[in-house]
Amino acid sequence: MARRVHQPLEDQEFDFVLAMTDGPVLAYFCGSWPKAIGPCRAMDTVVAGLTQEYGARLTAVRADITRCPGQTKRYGVTGAPTAVLIAGGEAVATQAGPMTAEDFRLFLGSHV
Repeated sequence: MARRVHQPLEDQEFDFVLAMTDGPVLAYFCGSWPKAIGPCRAMDTVVAGLTQEYGARLTAVRADITRCPGQTKRYGVTGAPTAVLIAGGEAVATQAGPMTAEDFRLFLGSHV
């Protein structure tokens, strides 16, 4: 069964998702300012498709930069959208900017 994309409202919820997930987590950080809205919404669609494609092997988290400032700082996110692949609680890959489904597949690589 495919997992849905979690959308934590604050840093503590983000930590909870990480703690409750055994496998890799695809965290993608989005913003609510005008220049970030379009690219972030496009990534929403791509990531939703990937969670269905990868099923239980991938958990996704969509974090709003302004609502999760601690996570934003923790993973060195400086702009939106930014994708961070987290395995074992540590970032193993980071990519800034919008990504296509194929870009994400390459980004996830051997981790998923």
